[in-house]
Amino acid sequence: MNAKPQPYPSSLLFVAVLSALALSACHTSTRNDAPSADKADARSERHTAQTAPSAADVVAIRDQAAGAVAAADAAKAAADSVANASVELPEANLSMRRAPGAPPPPPAPAMAYVTESKQLAPASTLEAINVSGSRMKRAQIGTASPVMAAPSVGFLGDAQFQPANTEKYAAREDNPVRRTADEPLSTFSIDVDTGSYSNVRRMLNQGVRPPADAVRAEEFINYFDYGHPAPTSRDTPFRVTTELAPAPWNAQRQLLMIGIKGYDVPKATLPPANLVFLIDTSGSMDQPDKLPLLKSAFGLLTKQLRPQDRISIVVYAGSAGLVLPPTPGDRQSEILEALDRLQAGGSTNGGDGIRLAYAMAKQAYVKDGVNRVILATDGDFNVGTVSQGALETLVADQRKSGIALTTLGFGQGNYNDALSEKLADVGDGNHAYIDTLQEARKVLVEEMGSTMLTIARDVKIQVEFNPALVSEYRLIGYENRVLKHEDFNNDKVDAGDIGAGHEVTALYELTPVGSTAARLPALRYREAPAAQAGKSGEIANLKLRYKRPGQDASRLIETPILRSQLHAQPGESMRFAAAVAAFADALRGGSRSDGWGWDKIEATARASKLDDRWGQRRELVQLIERARRQIAGDTPATAVSVSE
Repeated sequence: MNAKPQPYPSSLLFVAVLSALALSACHTSTRNDAPSADKADARSERHTAQTAPSAADVVAIRDQAAGAVAAADAAKAAADSVANASVELPEANLSMRRAPGAPPPPPAPAMAYVTESKQLAPASTLEAINVSGSRMKRAQIGTASPVMAAPSVGFLGDAQFQPANTEKYAAREDNPVRRTADEPLSTFSIDVDTGSYSNVRRMLNQGVRPPADAVRAEEFINYFDYGHPAPTSRDTPFRVTTELAPAPWNAQRQLLMIGIKGYDVPKATLPPANLVFLIDTSGSMDQPDKLPLLKSAFGLLTKQLRPQDRISIVVYAGSAGLVLPPTPGDRQSEILEALDRLQAGGSTNGGDGIRLAYAMAKQAYVKDGVNRVILATDGDFNVGTVSQGALETLVADQRKSGIALTTLGFGQGNYNDALSEKLADVGDGNHAYIDTLQEARKVLVEEMGSTMLTIARDVKIQVEFNPALVSEYRLIGYENRVLKHEDFNNDKVDAGDIGAGHEVTALYELTPVGSTAARLPALRYREAPAAQAGKSGEIANLKLRYKRPGQDASRLIETPILRSQLHAQPGESMRFAAAVAAFADALRGGSRSDGWGWDKIEATARASKLDDRWGQRRELVQLIERARRQIAGDTPATAVSVSE
């Protein structure tokens, strides 16, 4: 008795039909017949014979299809067996844990590129960790279709192609010159970020001219320490100082330097820290300057932990997962092992990662301690919540819980500087870019107190210039930190934070009344300012507002800036700060520091006698030399700038 035929899956049936057509083509006759009715009938019969496979062909096709079905059924059974199994892991175990002595897991699969330089999904199984109480279950949640891997740089015919540079930098314009009589107030939020400087350093060291939007003058200036005096007691979390002197690039103008120094806290006396490492493990992080450098950087921080500190590790790729629940800082070997086993692969669902990281931070929240999420990523979010506005709203909502967000940028080619910098801004945190292990040591070891412990929140500066003595002014940098004047007294408006031991430096370029260096044209019908206003001798009045951690009401500090404070020559710190500001201006086109070319910038930076135990000032001189060769020489390679 003949067995009942089994239905074939539609995909296999399609393959069978194609195979049948191919076999039948082998039997096609090429004989040409003369046109006639009889021959037409014969051609019809031959056509029928050509399009229908023989009995032997049908048997062969059926046997091949049956074999394919059997193989598919076996694969499905194996997959079902894996999917239905659950593995119980101890609380501290990782989704990627292997037995002692076992070889490390294979590297993440290579990414395939199409001719438009777009990445395809990796040919790997996507996994997520479901957390339930103190146990974790690892379950397979989907399998991507196999993709033939191709190198990231290859050839298409005779033309070489490589992935497009999609780095993103927020578009901005330099602060304009303001007429004091029209706009006597200047209001902005402080900024302690340094990511722009180290990112530009990476480009210059690679022989690439940075795009102008990658250069933020305030982050160049604040990368360095100027020795601003610290507060004498902790009653006021920081001290404000000012210096007024002729502008180094034009003696007909003046330079006003505002310095803020927060009180320092020894590492041993820092309050307990509840830190969540939120790590991007997507396929785009599979580069030496991304995930491997990231793991080394977090390893440096891990070695600074104390028993009272807690570390959690959350990763995200196509979905988010908990790798390490809150773990005491004295279990460093376990934390380092968890970091070591991380691998890159998959798409980037940053939104889910942020949500899970904040959930873990809330679970291990330390009252009166340091509660912070540290997001380490190239910023290339491409699935889930990908809108920058939506991500900013998500982080802004979470900061109300008293948990800050620090962002650490890594890598090149697809680095999203605009997103990383903005998320730190709205998350009451700071942003740094890690291009070397030395930079990681600077940010996470040497400056750990200022990176981790916030001593003043929502710090705003407002300067009122006296039109009787100052005709024009210009704030150098801080373009994306400018506030509305009415926001200064509004405690609901968010602003920058200062960490323990942090320094903040801001520079204003002033044009005194009567100077021949005025940039704005004189107004015919403008009344001269009252003479009485100039008798006070006040150049300006500096006001600063801040909140203590955990408080909602701000406090006010006022400092008048007097004409009598004008020095004949700028001090050592001001001259170096001016050189850094001029360097940033030169990289953006050199339209602001008139009278100063590359020679003056380099000579001023080289002449600095400030403490340089880490070699940062010597490195600046080298970067100025490299930038000068690239910009003044033949057409240099220029990094792609995608502005938003």
